[in-house]
Amino acid sequence: MADNTAVNGQITDAVTQTNVKVVAEAPAQALASLYQFASHSAGLSLQNAVHSQQALNQISSAVISKAVTMILAVGDKS
Repeated sequence: MADNTAVNGQITDAVTQTNVKVVAEAPAQALASLYQFASHSAGLSLQNAVHSQQALNQISSAVISKAVTMILAVGDKS
């Protein structure tokens, strides 16, 4: 069942060079993907921090407003 057909050397060279190119570029592509993922995660965490700070600022404005209203109401009762 062994096939003894000869393969053109140019074909084997082309396939070998393509395989070497793909294997050689794999680590660089993996690191590029990792850097993209890390920068995206950092960006999302900064967006979350900004959103939390804005929400706390809104709450503090409401608390200050209510406290001022309560302080002013004390003078009206007496």
